[in-house]
Amino acid sequence: MYKLIAIDVDDTLLTDDLLVTPGTIEAMEAAIAQGVTVTLATGRMYASARKIAEQVNLNVPIITYQGALVKTLLEGEVLYERNVPTEAAKKLQQFCQSRGLHLQLYVDDELYGTEDNERIKAYSKLSNIPYKIEPDFDQLIDKPLHKMLIIDEPEVLDELIEELRPLIGNEVHMTKSKAHYLEFMHKEGTKGHALAFMAQHIGCAMEQTIGMGDAWNDRELLQVAGLGVAMGNAIDSLKELADYVTATNNEEGVRHVIEKFVLKRS
Repeated sequence: MYKLIAIDVDDTLLTDDLLVTPGTIEAMEAAIAQGVTVTLATGRMYASARKIAEQVNLNVPIITYQGALVKTLLEGEVLYERNVPTEAAKKLQQFCQSRGLHLQLYVDDELYGTEDNERIKAYSKLSNIPYKIEPDFDQLIDKPLHKMLIIDEPEVLDELIEELRPLIGNEVHMTKSKAHYLEFMHKEGTKGHALAFMAQHIGCAMEQTIGMGDAWNDRELLQVAGLGVAMGNAIDSLKELADYVTATNNEEGVRHVIEKFVLKRS
């Protein structure tokens, strides 16, 4: 029945040690052998997500930047792309500058910060990608941006969401991928929009899709998928809207879903 599986990366496909278990890889390969398209749906940059895709032997277009970019692995062909509206990007930059907030920009699949601090270093290490420092974001803000990201304490970000909603809420999609990450994309740069595009691209109905995730940025993915799956370690609000709750990322929750719903193993 299922023809397309889209899997979040961090805290979903990856264990806390940032690994994909051999059993999960085997289940994914078995599904692919049955003709199922298995892809990633991540907030990571394409350069970062590509390394994970190659690790698990995927050879399909992958969903990156929360859904703002769908790009093939072999040819590097862009199939779907949505950038942050420039005027909204400028408003957000000015807001962050006036507050002294840590803002990251993503230009041409490269990560930029204004200063070399611990926050961008930790993000770079987690994503396994390098970063560049540009003290003057005015040099970058007019360029196409797949994503903008603020890193701060969870309670600070929650307050910022309420402040930013009337400022740019009608122009961008705002979501939290982790407790400390507040991300901004085009309104159609969501995992849900990207999954719908992928389903159309390969010629399957939305009822034939599975979406798996753990965080609030996976909400749209789970909502549009035929089977929306929350990980056992997912936030409670995502579990509440999921069709199915699987085991945690450290307990091969992805493997369990593939074996139960696609491979039909007991």
